[in-house]
Amino acid sequence: MITRQQAIDSFTGPGQLYELVDAQVSGRALRVFKNAPGSLRELFESTASDLPFLSYNDEKWTFAQAWQAAARIGHVLVQDCGVVPGDRVAIAMRNYPEWVLAFTAITSVGAVAVAMNGHWQSDEMAYALTDSGARVLFADQERLDRLPSSGASLQVLAVRPTKTLAHGVRLLKDLTEALGPVAMPHVAIAQDDPATILYTSGSTGHPKGVVSSQRNILSALLSWELDRAVGDAVAGIVAPPPGDPSVEQPGTLLAVPLFHVTGLHASYLSSYRAQRRMVCMYRWDAQQAAALIQSDRLTSMVAPAAVSGDLVRVAQTQQYDLSSLLALGGGGAPRAPEQVGQIAASFPNALPATGWGMTETNAIGVGIGGQDYLDHPESSGRCSQVLELKIIDELGQALPTGQRGELLVRGTSVFFGYWQQPEVTAKSFIGDWFRTGDVAYLDKDGFLYIVDRIKDLIIRGGENIGCGMVEAALLQHPDVHEAAVYAVPDARLGEEVGATVYGSEDLDVEALRTYLSEHLARFAVPRYILHSKAPLQRTPSGKIFKREIRQAALAEIQHASPSATVAKP
Repeated sequence: MITRQQAIDSFTGPGQLYELVDAQVSGRALRVFKNAPGSLRELFESTASDLPFLSYNDEKWTFAQAWQAAARIGHVLVQDCGVVPGDRVAIAMRNYPEWVLAFTAITSVGAVAVAMNGHWQSDEMAYALTDSGARVLFADQERLDRLPSSGASLQVLAVRPTKTLAHGVRLLKDLTEALGPVAMPHVAIAQDDPATILYTSGSTGHPKGVVSSQRNILSALLSWELDRAVGDAVAGIVAPPPGDPSVEQPGTLLAVPLFHVTGLHASYLSSYRAQRRMVCMYRWDAQQAAALIQSDRLTSMVAPAAVSGDLVRVAQTQQYDLSSLLALGGGGAPRAPEQVGQIAASFPNALPATGWGMTETNAIGVGIGGQDYLDHPESSGRCSQVLELKIIDELGQALPTGQRGELLVRGTSVFFGYWQQPEVTAKSFIGDWFRTGDVAYLDKDGFLYIVDRIKDLIIRGGENIGCGMVEAALLQHPDVHEAAVYAVPDARLGEEVGATVYGSEDLDVEALRTYLSEHLARFAVPRYILHSKAPLQRTPSGKIFKREIRQAALAEIQHASPSATVAKP
């Protein structure tokens, strides 16, 4: 029986497919994949086969057709919109095929894809478009309806509109259909050129733009491949040779938004080298998901605990044949240990898998699956081969195995900084080590356990919600004088948003909720709003005593009486 370390050595040694070599990148000492594609464009172009790739309802593309469709969009960006390498181009839409095609085009012409959160309202969209300096925006009707008045510098290309287009907005389909077959415009792209900006909620203020390079992203994709190869080798699984006609083409269900790294990296981008089909859904629906897994013989799905839990409950009804499903991955939020066992028990062939990663690490960090996950259901897994982990105390000193402290990470997939926020970036790193804000420990076998968070964040069904951002929105309302936002445990979503507010006598909680829905993404609007009749409790230094406020609120929510002012949607 081969050990895990022996398997790692055999795959990463000299002359091997996943050979790792030392490199200096912008002053960082990194372990890089010697045989990695030089760019995302090279990844897309080298995998443009005639195998099925993209599916949405009755619309289907092969890998080659998707590449050709993306080339037309690339031509529009360069020739019609004047996009040059380094320009930011934003995408704001549902998981339509055009999201994939636009991303392919943007990153293939050397521009930077700005993946905008599809739940954002006008204020949030305006901030990201201004902050990123986006030159072009791809948007569907829902996002067009929320689009703030844009300056003449922003060019808007509409995708699947259902209304008359506003002045100056052009229909993408008209522009691409006017073209015959065209080649993707040629540009020179370096491995360390920026490729994406994804916005992540911080503990205070506006979302921060995480800038990732071509190398950052590609190293994450190959890291997953290496992890799978190592896992198969240890388990004694012999992979069939590429192109074996007796092996059914794998397929995955895109069940999470593409503006998150779970959807963008784990579901979409990792499909190219695997030559894996990807089926898109209009929105998450567990019954429809099960029907698609059955009809399309899908083999995998990656989703946060709330979504995978929905599918487990459908599987337990035995209404659908889900025997094709081999892996149900997780990410975005931890699973309850009970769900790990439920996955193994509810599907004929699917084994659970999960991992810990961040937008800042391009979704990788640690991973775990199969028997390891069943044996260690509370763990997030063991470290990627292109990363290093360290646990430190409050003084910054490294802690030994088993002791809890702040989790730090460094390595090839870790971003280099937040967009136009050098001071925030500097505070987020200790040398090359990125401060995750998570409290964790490592056991003697290298398994990581996330136990708490230092940052003031709520993770609702995989969505990171900055408490400071919600508090700022609450305090914009003229009747709110003080606000404290906190996490409320939730069986399905992991956490819900709760808020305790103090304000004028005229404060109406339901009117406040309506107000918030116009300024925050729907998932960030507090499910629970408690109206305090007295100023909020403060510490001796004058800060709002959030811990005590939260504890009191949780008790009131749990034992809510008819007289308690607790608002629920």
